Amino acid sequence: EAVRLGITRALVEINEEYRLVLKPHGLLTRDPRMVERKKFGQKKARKKFQFSKR
Repeated sequence: EAVRLGITRALVEINEEYRLVLKPHGLLTRDPRMVERKKFGQKKARKKFQFSKR
């Protein structure tokens, strides 16, 4: 994904006309997903410590 985006951005920087071709295919869009941070009092971002009723 990152390599594809880098190559696409380089092509657009060389020739602006490539933007019209690449944009409809979604090749200029960065993936917005990020790693969720670890919360305190938990094992990971979503995983909790084992819960015991007694």
